[in-house]
Amino acid sequence: MRILLVPVIFVVMVFWQNNPWVLFGIWFVFLFACLTDYWDGVLARYQNKSTKLGMLLDPIADKILIMSLLIVLVGLNRAPDYLVAILITREFAVTGLRAVAASEGRVIAANSGGKYKTLSQMFAVGFLIIHYPTFGIPTHETGIVLLWLATGISLWSGFHYFRAYYSTLPDPGSESSNSSGQ
Repeated sequence: MRILLVPVIFVVMVFWQNNPWVLFGIWFVFLFACLTDYWDGVLARYQNKSTKLGMLLDPIADKILIMSLLIVLVGLNRAPDYLVAILITREFAVTGLRAVAASEGRVIAANSGGKYKTLSQMFAVGFLIIHYPTFGIPTHETGIVLLWLATGISLWSGFHYFRAYYSTLPDPGSESSNSSGQ
């Protein structure tokens, strides 16, 4: 559902970018997309079911939803390009690292930092979608502050993924000392 809603949100944001009411309405669609992530997890835990396809698509759907909308926001001059570049680079780096680990037969499990990262990015994108002051809230400015916070959380959680990977590598000194002693 999240992946299917991205083009809808994208088109509405581009073609009705100057209509605060339409943007506020599309924010509800974005909120629904974000909540499907939560409901999917609740349903899987309640039914005690998970599938390989679901485990693959869940994080990809989050990345497609958030990263594609951040790119749209850059195009609309509503998000700083350098922050979005940092966030996208982090996603590729961690995804690549996890793929390398998997090819080596190791698993770098998702951690709570990844959940905080996704949640903080969802909040930032949500405020930036609305853009115009709403109910006395300066949504654009709030969204920018939240995007900085999300970038910090993203880098922090990315650091933990890399630390987890390197902490599972065998000590190079122990391999050479074992082979020389045999």
